[in-house]
This record gives sequence, structure tokens and C-alpha cells, in this order.
Amino acid sequence: MLPNRALFAEVKDRDHPEEEMLSVTITKGVIRQQAFLAGSSKKDSSNQDKSAYKLVQRGDIAYNKMRAWQGAVGVSDYQGIISPAYVVQRPREGVHSRYVHYLLRTSAFAKEAERWSYGITSDMWSLRPEHFRMIYGCLPPLPEQAAIVRFLDYVDRRIRRYIRAKQKLIKLLEEQKQAIIHRAVTRGLNPNVRLKPSGVEWLGEVPEHWEVAALRHRYSQCLGKMLDSKRITGSRLLPYLRNTDVQWDRINIEDLPTMDISPAEYGRYTVEQGDLLVCEGGDVGRCALWSVELAVCGFQKALHRLRPRNAGEDVPRFMYYALRAAAKGNAFDDGHLSTIAHLTGDKLRAHRFPFPPVTEQESLVSFLDGALERLDQAASTALHEIALLREYRTRLIADVVTGRLDVREAAARLPEEADGPDPVYEAEALIEADEEAAEDSAAVEAVGD
Repeated sequence: MLPNRALFAEVKDRDHPEEEMLSVTITKGVIRQQAFLAGSSKKDSSNQDKSAYKLVQRGDIAYNKMRAWQGAVGVSDYQGIISPAYVVQRPREGVHSRYVHYLLRTSAFAKEAERWSYGITSDMWSLRPEHFRMIYGCLPPLPEQAAIVRFLDYVDRRIRRYIRAKQKLIKLLEEQKQAIIHRAVTRGLNPNVRLKPSGVEWLGEVPEHWEVAALRHRYSQCLGKMLDSKRITGSRLLPYLRNTDVQWDRINIEDLPTMDISPAEYGRYTVEQGDLLVCEGGDVGRCALWSVELAVCGFQKALHRLRPRNAGEDVPRFMYYALRAAAKGNAFDDGHLSTIAHLTGDKLRAHRFPFPPVTEQESLVSFLDGALERLDQAASTALHEIALLREYRTRLIADVVTGRLDVREAAARLPEEADGPDPVYEAEALIEADEEAAEDSAAVEAVGD
């Protein structure tokens, strides 16, 4: 058992602006940034002054001072530079860098990092190098470190392959769902029905007895209330739904914010059973039906509320499936990739949709609900299996690096595998790294030398 000061030496090698940018993520450790710059929301920092950025060499340990207690630490498989808000620690002689990579990414180290971090609030906690030096860790003999790394690398690769296989299955199930929905809402259930051109690109041909009409002829549309903090009195507060609360076929009602909505405004700005809520921005067209989960609930301007003009003529659940087919078929894209997508009320009311007879709408809803339930169950099972695999990997790593499980014999029997970083493993980290990168600049401003 040794303190980190005996295992690592801090490195502050600066003024290497020509090196590639790296980042330290919570779930994947150190990864390259270049791979996701072109397709992400992260700003290109190529023109920024990088003289203060720190050089990381292969085998160095790097951690984000503001996120070490959340697990943002790992060994680097690359040479590059990282933000001044990060800390670089070089393993001393007799320390296997990948062994300490696994050790420092256990929940036990995260708890210890949290104990040694401090700040005004949890999102400002910082693990400074002088405190990192004080944390104790276990260090087996070097041959045993190498055996542990060999075993864990082998197992980790296989678990990642299993997880990727499950993720591919989920993607295929989602594609199958979309295909079933699209065919049902554009062709119906009778394969021999006579068809006619719909005049709508995403629809193609539809049964000739179906009506194709602008949404405004069959549904009333209303945008929610604009939130005005200056006019909040607190005397007529109601919970209200935001864009993020409406997911595909699911509405969140937990921890909703509140706004002033007077009883006189209930008819316009509250929802009733069977209302269809449609996202105006973000994932444009995403929608879900409202059931009476709350006695009275409002909705914000980022959402459209749709109601049938004639309840005996249209089934909102069918309209949900039609909107889903349209959204997934890019019917709401305006072709301007450089602008933020919005589905205004005028655009939504003008969009044309298929409207079968009401009895046929009911039959289609019954068919789709049953068919998609089976696919959703399969996807849910795959997601549960992914969670179990990740839980198993976390527990296995913790048991092996702390000596609870002796893997020396097992490691000796493993076949040889190519060393080095796994490109697919890197790809899985890109989304997370993009989300974290936005916070780096704020951390840089707060950090000192």
C-alpha cells in the first residue's frame, strides 16, 4: 500500500501546440478529439493559443481535476496535449500504466477522489495534484500487474464486443419498427388494396379509398404558453410540460417546473386525455399522447397540442403513428442544415397526412400496438443485458485490481492478442467527450498553475 506520490510524478510539459488534442472522458478515459470535431457541436480550437496545454506521452495518466471524483481519469495510448484544467501524472519505475488505469477507474478510487476534492459546490469540486499525491493505492509486484492487465484487457474486449452486438440488435429492432409503422400508415393492412398517388413525397402511394389532407382540416393545433419570468406571481402556478418531457410515446411528469396559468387560460394552455403533444424543435415531430397522469397540467410554447376536430372521425393514436412515420422519414426537414430545425404551427397545419376511415384507423392502431410491443420487449431485454454486462465488468475489474480474485493462472493461459487502442472503443466515447468538452473552457478559466 503506497501513496500516489510514490507511484506517480506530476508532469507539466507545455508549449507543444503542434501536438494533437486529447480529452479525458468519464466512461472511456483518454481519447482523441480530432475524430469528432467535424461531426459534433464542439468548437474547433485549432486557432486558439495552446501554449499552456500540457503534453501527454503514451503511458501517462491524465485526469480532469473537476471530474476526477466522477471517474474522468485514465492512461493515454497516444501522445498529445490536453487542457490546462487537466493533470498529467507519469507512473514511476515498477508501475504498469494500464494496471493503474484500471485501479484509478474503480468506484473505490472515485470515492476517495471525492473525499479529497473540495469546492463551493459539487460541480466545482477539484482534486488538486497535492491532494492526489496523498491518496493510497495497492501495488502488486510488476509481473502480477502485467498478468492483471493481460486478463482485464482480454475480458474487456470481449464484453465490449457483446455490448456492441446487443446495440446493433437494438438498432435493427428500431429500424424494423419504423418499417412496420411506415407500411401500416401508408398502405394499410390489406396487401391487395388498390393504390393511388398521394402527392406527398414521404407517403408515396396510398389506398385509393383513403383521404390525404392537410392536418388543419382534421386536427386543431395550438402552441403552449411562453414562459415569462417577469410576470410570474406565484398565485396560479401549474406544472407544465417542456420539449424534453415529451419523448416518443412517453411523457415525463416527474419534477415538472411550474408557471402561472390562470383558470381562464386552461382551455388554451392545458392538456386533456387524448391530446397529442408534438415537439416544435429539437427532435422535430417527436410526439406522445397525454393520459390523465395529473389533474391539471400546462404545456410550454415549445410544444404543439393536437386535438381531433371530430372525435368520431379520427383516432389520435393513429395520428401519433403517422407523425412518427413522417418524422423518421424526414418529412419535416427544411433542407437547411446550418439552421436550427423548427416545426412552426403554420408548417405543421399545412403538412398533409393519410386519413383512413375511422374503423380502419382503429384496426391499424391495434395491429401496430401489438406488433411494436413485441419489438419493444426484445429491445428492453437487450438493454437490460447491456446493463448487466457493464455491471459485471465494473465488479470484475474492482475484484481483480484489488486482489480479491487471483487471475495469474488464467492470464497465463490466454491466447495472444494485438495490443494497442481499439478504434471502436474510441468511437463509443465520442458523444460523451463532446458533451464534456463544452465544460472544459469554464474549468480552464477557474484553474491556476
